[in-house]
Amino acid sequence: MSDPIKHECGIALIRLLKPLDYYIQKYGTSTYGLDKLYLLMEKQRNRGQDGAGVGTIKFDVKAGKNYIDRLRSTSSDAIPELFKEIHKGFNAAYEASPSNLSNADYLKENVKFAAELMLGHLRYATHSDSGTKYLHPRQRSNNWKSRNLLVAGNFNMTNNDELFDFMVDIGQHPKDTTDTVTVMEKIGHFLDVANQELFDKFKADGHSHKTISNLIADQLDVAEVLRRAARDFDGGFAMAGLIGHGDAFVYRDPSGIRPAFYYQNDEFLVAASERPAIQTAMNVKVHEIKEIDPGKALIVKRNGRISHEQIIDALPQKSCSFERIYFSRGTDKDIYQERKNLGRYITPKVLESVNHDFEHTVFSFIPNTAETSFYGMSEGLEETLTEIKKEKLLNLENWEEEDVENILNMKARIEKIPIKDAKLRTFISSDDGRNELVSHVYDTTYGVIRRGVDSLVVIDDSIVRGTTLKKSILSILNRLGPKKIVVVSSAPQIRYPDCYGIDMSKLGDFVAFKAAIQLLKENYKSSLIEEVYRACKAQEFIPKENVENVVKRIYEPFTADQISQKISEIVKPETMDAEVEIIYQSVENLHKACPNHLGDWYFTGNYPTPGGNKVVNKSFINYYERKNERSY
Repeated sequence: MSDPIKHECGIALIRLLKPLDYYIQKYGTSTYGLDKLYLLMEKQRNRGQDGAGVGTIKFDVKAGKNYIDRLRSTSSDAIPELFKEIHKGFNAAYEASPSNLSNADYLKENVKFAAELMLGHLRYATHSDSGTKYLHPRQRSNNWKSRNLLVAGNFNMTNNDELFDFMVDIGQHPKDTTDTVTVMEKIGHFLDVANQELFDKFKADGHSHKTISNLIADQLDVAEVLRRAARDFDGGFAMAGLIGHGDAFVYRDPSGIRPAFYYQNDEFLVAASERPAIQTAMNVKVHEIKEIDPGKALIVKRNGRISHEQIIDALPQKSCSFERIYFSRGTDKDIYQERKNLGRYITPKVLESVNHDFEHTVFSFIPNTAETSFYGMSEGLEETLTEIKKEKLLNLENWEEEDVENILNMKARIEKIPIKDAKLRTFISSDDGRNELVSHVYDTTYGVIRRGVDSLVVIDDSIVRGTTLKKSILSILNRLGPKKIVVVSSAPQIRYPDCYGIDMSKLGDFVAFKAAIQLLKENYKSSLIEEVYRACKAQEFIPKENVENVVKRIYEPFTADQISQKISEIVKPETMDAEVEIIYQSVENLHKACPNHLGDWYFTGNYPTPGGNKVVNKSFINYYERKNERSY
């Protein structure tokens, strides 16, 4: 993606289903689980870049010994740094005596993170706050094992204000207002309630306090804790939790917005945000990996019993399509084909823009994530050329061998034109200096484009703000002297903010929104802008379930092609000679390419939860009132 936007978080959970010494004997290492956790996290590194964390729980540790370990880092290279630090304890044990690494009891008593239950998290903050204290896993501590809680997740809640008010109303004093804290504290509250209810029951039955602790651990109903806590969650989420006595869960939102996968055998259970991470790290076949169903939680009890339980009724599934286009690891077998199809399906529109002139058009892509859709577009070009060749051959009269040879040699001119040298750090504070640096992130291949003769087509996975196109890419491509530059987005126009985990919350940032506003003004329809603002204000304080997305009205007077044409004008640099055309994927083709991921609110404004409508209206209010702040 040429426009930099913030990513999503990723989770990884491992539960060793056999005693620690089993893995030492079978695999010859005391860090089998940790090594797999490291791989799961590294294979999802495309999701989170500004921090990571690890939390573990040891089983059957004597009282007085620590059984919960946690380590977090804000380093840009956080994952290897975390595990380097974790391995220091094992290295020290080895230096004391090599036999220590074969002694599970010694390791659990003396070495941090020598555990059976592990949770990893990759963070990409959607809020400006940073620092270790904002990293996952977050911890809620208590002297009772079954009241301790570690939580990590990939989520945003649209109704965090309601969740915060709930905690205040029951008498708590949350230490901050982030949804991470409110979610953890709400789950923690009902975990406390469940513990107390079981304690009172067993106490009435005459059990001693010491016995009660074990009984609670055995009979705690994790699914019921989640049902109580999550009944008013509004957002997209995949969250994982570890409870101090050894229970664990991974819970997915009822619309299936955020992804979550798992695999289990008789040795371990693993869960992660992405399927290929599990496939690669655990060396298993793709069909063996299962998806956690919307509204369900994968729960593993301390005794090893695993269940997949409904927490809240599933809603129509609206798994995020934008995640498939950009955020998820492209090595997934389905995602790879979906991205190729996005390129293939837009090919007819691309060829129409260059009048099917293969001889005078060069096709390329903007690195790096658009490469797969480019392969699909290339296949679409070849399919079209095959039909053209067939028609020409069938219509040949009095043909010579040279005629046939010329037809058979027709091909698309596919080249690597834009080249991304590096991701430069914007350490210069002034906009002019920063823009000058960013303009050098991309370079080009010279000598391929014939000046004033050839058109250049480049495909990107999406165009969000258009800033990089205007300030960098188009100017660089213009140096090559093409008569026309066609920039193709494999995704539809991004018109609406996200509120479920990707940092796209400000309407005024989107080039499609800017184009629509400009068209309204140019067509003497500016009054619609104020009408929409008033409609948004009228719904500002009503229950979210009754809120309508009135921002859709901004786009209604115009076709998608009209908006694309205006975008072409907006992103074209003033000093540019070549003609510029921006082409976007259609929503219909998006659904055709990603038939099982119909979450398209970025493009259509059809939010899967009531909170989404509230967020988009708030975003418009902020735009109209010139408030440069988040809408949730």
